[in-house]
Formats: sequence, structure tokens, C-alpha cells
Amino acid sequence: MPRDARSPPDAKLAFLRALPIFGDLDGATLERLGRYAKTRKYRKGAIVFSKGDPGDRLLAVISGTVKIGIAGASGRSTTFNLVGAGELFGEIAFLDGSARTADAVANTPCEILAIDKRDFLPFMESQPHLLMRLIELLCRRLRWVSEHAEQIGLPDLPTRLAKTLLRLGERDPAFARTGKISVTQQEISEMIGMSRESINRQLRVWAGLGWVRLGHGAVVIVDRTALKGAAADEATASR
Repeated sequence: MPRDARSPPDAKLAFLRALPIFGDLDGATLERLGRYAKTRKYRKGAIVFSKGDPGDRLLAVISGTVKIGIAGASGRSTTFNLVGAGELFGEIAFLDGSARTADAVANTPCEILAIDKRDFLPFMESQPHLLMRLIELLCRRLRWVSEHAEQIGLPDLPTRLAKTLLRLGERDPAFARTGKISVTQQEISEMIGMSRESINRQLRVWAGLGWVRLGHGAVVIVDRTALKGAAADEATASR
């Protein structure tokens, strides 16, 4: 029997179910949500949304990476976050009705799922438990922001760098298996507020110790125990 043209594809439903916020929806409810969800592919460098845009969509990364940040008047960029596959973003402006507070740019070729606010709010009214899921999401985001601010305030580069790499790894599903973090040294520089040259020097020191391997657009953590020690102990990190 041919599939109803109005029914969302199985891949879209599978992706929605894999998102923690929607994971416990029953099949019919999930299919209803899937009808609202639209997908779009972006080339690397394409703008997903800009600072000041209305928060009219809730977004999730299906594949690839999205960079959240701002470009200063001097041209220097600050990266707040790298959002990978299976993660939501843009939820704060979406919920409070204010404008976007940062730019979202496709850091790699990526595919993004979007749900329009006009569709989602009535849907959420019929699923009140989703409000608690959103609150939990916002609390996790607030904790992340607090940890990020704490790391930026650390006085020494090795500790700051080690904490940032481990934090990025914790959010990458493939990290536990491969140890690979898909991030460039320039992106690390924009995240922690230190020069790319100083980050490169420290990474090369760790590479010489056998703690990491450096690749094109990636850092592979070889000795996680050593890096955790660097994150916790300034003396260990500086040796």
C-alpha cells in the first residue's frame, strides 16, 4: 500500500523520537509533530539565523555542526557553542518571544529540522508534559553557560583548554568510541578567548607527551586520564 503523502517519512520520525524532549510521545502524537517539522540542508558557511532575527522556529541538527556565536565590530568572532547532530538549538528566543541573541552558521554542510512556533505552541498545549522537558533543557543550557563562563575565567591556558576539549567530547556521541573531537584550533580560540598560536603550541606539547593527536579539523584525545588531570590540576597541565 503506498504511503500517505501527508505522512512524515520514517527517518524524520526516528530522528524526532531520538530527541530526549520527544522520546516518550506515542506514535500518533509523534506523527502529528512530524507533519509540522520541516527539514532543510545548508552548505558550509550558510546562515541559519542571525542575531536580531525573530525566534520563530525551534531547530535541531540532523547532521553536521552549527556554530553559535557573534562577530564583533572589530571582526573578531566569539563562539559560544558548537551544536552537533541530535541537539536542539534556538530554544531561548523561541520560548520567550525575544529576538535571537547570536548568529547560527552552518559550520559544516548540515541538515536541520525546524518546527514553526505557530505549530508548536498549540501542539505543546495538548502535551503539557513537554513544558517540563523544555524547562529541563533550559536548566541544562544554563548549567552549560555557567561552566563555560567558569572556564573562560581560568587564568592559565592548559587548564582552560583541557576543560574545553573534555566538555566538547562529552557532547559528541562518537567521542566515547573514537576520542575524536571535530573542532578546529581557530574555533577553540574563539571559544576560550586565547590566540590560535598559543593553543597550537599547547596542543603540540600534549601531542609530544602522547596525550592527543592533531588532525585536519579535529583533535583526538589519546590519554583521557592525563587530560582530565590537566583539567583538574594546573601543575599537571603545565608540565
